[in-house]
Amino acid sequence: MNSLDGVMVIGLTGQTGAGKSTVSKVFVQNGFRLIDADAISRLVVKRGSHCLADLRECFTDVILTADGELDRKAMAAIAFSDHHKLEMLNTIMYPYIMGEILRMIHHFSQQNHKLILLDAPTLFESRADDFCDLIISVVAEPELRKQRIMKRDHISEEAAQKRMQMQHSESFFREHSDTVLENNTTFLELEEAAQELSAKLIRYYEAKFGVLV
Repeated sequence: MNSLDGVMVIGLTGQTGAGKSTVSKVFVQNGFRLIDADAISRLVVKRGSHCLADLRECFTDVILTADGELDRKAMAAIAFSDHHKLEMLNTIMYPYIMGEILRMIHHFSQQNHKLILLDAPTLFESRADDFCDLIISVVAEPELRKQRIMKRDHISEEAAQKRMQMQHSESFFREHSDTVLENNTTFLELEEAAQELSAKLIRYYEAKFGVLV
């Protein structure tokens, strides 16, 4: 749980292909400030960064493009092929990502933005759940998720399956979350559920702190 008075951080995570980005958009539209862990993961590995230097030392120049940027496809191919290599990647990147998340939480708080959504696919692995007052997970049936991943990322069925296998099971997300949203029908129904949940959380915040959002 975060230690900033009057700040409520909602952690948003879930299975790849389940529809987390849809939920995130709804919360942002309703006034939550967004911390996007995926965007942060791209920021911390920019050319010349300490994080990229650490990754290069571990995985060699094979992960770099000709102009010295991180080759994200090459890095993903290595990481998602082996649990040990994925753990190595995460061990290197998470401290940099966590530092930036903390900086952004403090920045939003100083700007008097008290409702924060932390959108993080690896919320539990990175221990970013420690910053959260409440955790929402989005889940969906495996076949649906696989088809969505293939369409979204333009990858093969085998590659999509590998990504899915690298994540926690649905039962894990259900056990470790305060609220679970299912996306086994239409994205419109998911949006409606997200609207209802975000409104409920805003009312909870207003009642707890006596401040209208």
